[in-house]
Amino acid sequence: MSDQTDTALPRSEDEWRVRLSPEEFRVLRQGGTEPPWTGEYVHTTTPGVYRCRACGAPLFSSETKFDSHCGWPSFDEALPGAVRYLEDRSHGMVRTEVRCARCDSHLGHRFDGEGFTPKNARYCINSISMRLEPAEQADRAD
Repeated sequence: MSDQTDTALPRSEDEWRVRLSPEEFRVLRQGGTEPPWTGEYVHTTTPGVYRCRACGAPLFSSETKFDSHCGWPSFDEALPGAVRYLEDRSHGMVRTEVRCARCDSHLGHRFDGEGFTPKNARYCINSISMRLEPAEQADRAD
């Protein structure tokens, strides 16, 4: 699937099903989670920008990525205006769900107060929710 930043977003879940693979749809549109330690970006240290896999919107800079040893890629901040937050009371706990501000796709969850970084936030994000645009590609696009 190519980045969709310059195209209209699907208007229905059926249109999203056509655009996304079944696993992408399960996570991005149905709020699923990929198994820990299985995502392609868990150990990635490549400089660049992580974009929403559904719509291509920029979400996170690699400069904010850190290893939290949780099994999913972790960041300590999102790009300004890139995400929105919802209270998630599933699984017998209260968490903060993180969604793409552009297409409202599920990305993962944010946890505060854990002390991993000075920003004291951990965005625990599914690899399948994102695509990494390496810095050398981003530089050529400018």
